[in-house]
Amino acid sequence: MGVVYPESQSARLGIVMRQSPGVTPWAKWVWRATAVLPGAADASWKLLRESDGVSEFHASTHNLELFVSDAEAYAHELQATTPSVYVILREAEGAITDKKPIHVLKVTVSPYEAQDYCDSGEEIVERVPMPASVLHWVTAFVDRHYENEPFVKRRRNELRTDRTQAGIGDARIAQLSDVYRAPTPIQSEEVE
Repeated sequence: MGVVYPESQSARLGIVMRQSPGVTPWAKWVWRATAVLPGAADASWKLLRESDGVSEFHASTHNLELFVSDAEAYAHELQATTPSVYVILREAEGAITDKKPIHVLKVTVSPYEAQDYCDSGEEIVERVPMPASVLHWVTAFVDRHYENEPFVKRRRNELRTDRTQAGIGDARIAQLSDVYRAPTPIQSEEVE
């Protein structure tokens, strides 16, 4: 059994992939994640519609998981002009084939996690507009678990810096001469 995170929630989302003709001779097809289907059943590249050389498939269904520790990231995403679900994809081995050329790895609503996948360079991250039902669910989760911490400006202490030069010499020793001078050797008393 896997690790159970307290107060985490999950929902099933189906991933819709669109296959359209490529615009260069080097890419026969262009694949894009175009939508998510809340509450979808399991599927494996089920054809949804086909028109004018463009096909849409229900590629797979994944759990969208929300964790209390990531509530700040979800709140950040909800502030976007168009809140999105991020679909993490990876090209299949030998992606020249027309069937299942892309693997859907996971879905997330955390822009921070999506950025981590972008940084690796191995995955493709697609933004898909968040459906209204998912938006309400994520908003309720953030309202319940996220508390915005107000910015508090740090106050400087009461140290008066105009009286002494901070950082020069040892503050415990009053120095009447130049603090940058070379130290003078200590004269030892001769033993008789």
